[in-house]
Amino acid sequence: MAETYRIGSHEFRSRLIVGSGKYASFPLQLEATRESGADLITVALRRVDLGKPKNENVLGYIPAGLTVLPNTAGCKTVEDAATTARLGRELFGHGLVKLEVIGDDRTLFPDSAATLEAARILVAEGFEVMPYITDDPVACQRLAALGCVAVMPLAAPIGSGLGIRNPANLRIILETVECPVIVDAGVGTASDAAVAMELGCTAVLMNTGIAGAKEPLKMARAMKLAIEAGRLAYEAGRIPRRLYATASSPLDGLASY
Repeated sequence: MAETYRIGSHEFRSRLIVGSGKYASFPLQLEATRESGADLITVALRRVDLGKPKNENVLGYIPAGLTVLPNTAGCKTVEDAATTARLGRELFGHGLVKLEVIGDDRTLFPDSAATLEAARILVAEGFEVMPYITDDPVACQRLAALGCVAVMPLAAPIGSGLGIRNPANLRIILETVECPVIVDAGVGTASDAAVAMELGCTAVLMNTGIAGAKEPLKMARAMKLAIEAGRLAYEAGRIPRRLYATASSPLDGLASY
């Protein structure tokens, strides 16, 4: 799509953001990322082993030209998340970071209070923070007020593939924050991504939905097209829902026999 959008100081074209984990192999990750058309990819900093040669490291399998979004995945405390974010800035040379502070190991739901505190610290240090958070409108409003460059409410638990469980909350978030809203986690198939975009979300971030598919390359392509279709539908404006039928052809002025 020709239209670009901004997250903080960064400009992107594709509204599909992909992850780099859970693939059967690094070469498959590389090809799926290319097929997705994404130009922003998350990397969990705890997966980066700089002691390994490039062909054995996740960073060696990211297409040229993509922006790497360091991710504090796996962090459970404010201190761990802040330290990991600082490492990412040193490694990649920019302050854009996906902030995760996990509060529950079983569901991987974020710790909202700790996420707010970590965001406050990182924003004060000049980071461009993109926090992973529940679909709680109040939490999203507070994160936006802190100066986060985007909020990333989950659609459903990470890796669940359940799709958007609470579109009403997403609508409230979209109406009450001014920064980009990016659906993060829970997308299982192309229709889930299209729905998120039709609601008006800026972008969708996904990993398992592509990496865990039977044919990741085909799913990456499907997700790319779904994101584009959903965005176009949102911009076009859908017809109102009506209880009764309305004729496609006007009934006025018909000849009578």
